Amino acid sequence: MKMIRIDDLQLFVRTAALGSFSQAAREADLLPGQVAAAVARLERELDLRLFVRTTRSLRLTGEGALYLPYAQEVLATLREGQARVQGEDTELHGILQLSAPSDFGRNLLLPWLSAFRAAHPRLRLHLRLSDEVADVFREPVDVAIRIGHFDYANYVALPLLEGNRRVLAASPGYLQRRGPPTRLEDLREHDCLVYQLNGRAYDRWSFEVDGRRSVVPVRGPLVCDDADVVRRWAVAGEGITYKSWLDLREDVLAGRLQVLLDGVGSSIPLQLVCPHRKQFSPAVRQLHAQLRQHLQPLLSGMPVGPTGPLSPAAALADNGGPP
Repeated sequence: MKMIRIDDLQLFVRTAALGSFSQAAREADLLPGQVAAAVARLERELDLRLFVRTTRSLRLTGEGALYLPYAQEVLATLREGQARVQGEDTELHGILQLSAPSDFGRNLLLPWLSAFRAAHPRLRLHLRLSDEVADVFREPVDVAIRIGHFDYANYVALPLLEGNRRVLAASPGYLQRRGPPTRLEDLREHDCLVYQLNGRAYDRWSFEVDGRRSVVPVRGPLVCDDADVVRRWAVAGEGITYKSWLDLREDVLAGRLQVLLDGVGSSIPLQLVCPHRKQFSPAVRQLHAQLRQHLQPLLSGMPVGPTGPLSPAAALADNGGPP
């Protein structure tokens, strides 16, 4: 029986995900030629052509595409076996690659991760902060923190904070200058702070009122692709923001922002997601438990608002709104 190296298998899987020997090499701290040699060695052992190589592109052959899920399953099984043998109480080690929204990461997550790593000094954390949604199938990420509703059929998700919601808020200075809105339609006449992602401005705000979804078009003089900047603009009195309670909580409790319209808003839960259940390693499971402990108390003081249960289809239709 031919011997297949696990390292070669790992480099094949990452090359397939990234579509480049160079990117896979950079991730593994190797030379591109070393990755190409590993893939070529695997092809010889399998007697298969796994990639079609040209000067400008690299793509899987039909045989490579068929083989890829088996390679992924083998690696996942090995990781799970190692975790089971070592047990949950064994000191965590290795690398944990985590993706999180930028403002949530900066303002809440960082001290929690510092404490988690202090408790597990042999564990290395690679943190990716971005407002762009991480592709956990292609990017070098083990798990990602997701905010909002999405199609669970393509992911495995562990709930972090199911009760979180978006709320409207503005500074006392802005409200004194412009007056507070008294109904959702009034938002059309206010300066609303618009969040933009991948060139799309989220200028249609969705609300859950009495079990129904209501959408209000908004506009304003300021647009930014950084959700934390939108919050800072609101604190500075530039307009009305519509964001996750978690992002606004400290400002509301400190009096820098006021929640509007009795807390009308929409559900925006937090989850920890990955492509496959076998990727829930001891490190991921322990991080999940720690994050839930930190997050649950933060719902205190959150206004409930005039909401009712929204249908799953209506909730998914709101996916991709501002954080």
